[in-house]
Amino acid sequence: MRHSPVIPGRGRVPLAGGPAPGRVPLVAVAHGSRDPRAAATVAALLDRVRLARPDVPVRVAYLDHCAPTLGQALDGLGEAVVLPLLLTEAYHSRVDLPAALNEARARDPRLRVRYGTTLGPHPLLLPALERRLAEAGVPAGDPETAVVLVSAGSSDARANEVIAGMARGWRRAGWWTVTAAYASAAGPTPGEAVARLRAAGAPRVAVAPYLLAPGFFADRIRRVTAPAVCADVLGPAPELVDVLLERYDAALRERLPVAG
Repeated sequence: MRHSPVIPGRGRVPLAGGPAPGRVPLVAVAHGSRDPRAAATVAALLDRVRLARPDVPVRVAYLDHCAPTLGQALDGLGEAVVLPLLLTEAYHSRVDLPAALNEARARDPRLRVRYGTTLGPHPLLLPALERRLAEAGVPAGDPETAVVLVSAGSSDARANEVIAGMARGWRRAGWWTVTAAYASAAGPTPGEAVARLRAAGAPRVAVAPYLLAPGFFADRIRRVTAPAVCADVLGPAPELVDVLLERYDAALRERLPVAG
């Protein structure tokens, strides 16, 4: 077994490739899906995070459908930054995740956890959406294109209003217009939004899924909005890597309270 060398005045120095001593692990928590494409996409995103910050130990956890759970991911850690891989702040980030954290800390009262904010909203997410639209053949800010910004939807009206606000702000980028739609729990649905834009005379309609990973909602959005151009999910876009690491650094600077 190779051991780290000891340098006078500096103590033990890690071998090449190992994490820096004392660096707080990042535990990224995704919703989870029965669709294996979702976990593969989360893994690809976190691989890019590791490449960007090789000194930060990164673990993954899921709220549902997949392993490991948050408690399993935190096992053996004395301290961690827990980041929700969620694009809006709603029930999962306000209730489910804090409850799982409280349960983990009840099992190990010595565990110190900083809880970061959700990925969205964030100014970098609009460039990420435009990246995906450009990959689908829609140039950013095309004045001949109306965009439907589609989120999964939530029973929390505040989360849905965040998406509506994003759509209003995105209109200033030069599009014919941008409107919000929701794949569940709220209206308009993606299909209704596309139909309204066509009826209003939009020269072209494109759909921008505000989703992290492929799965049930992404497939439904593509199906109900055809033949409109539909961009891919955000996935491991470089902008999401930047947002995730920004959230990590912000959580390290300020310990955030965890609600019961």
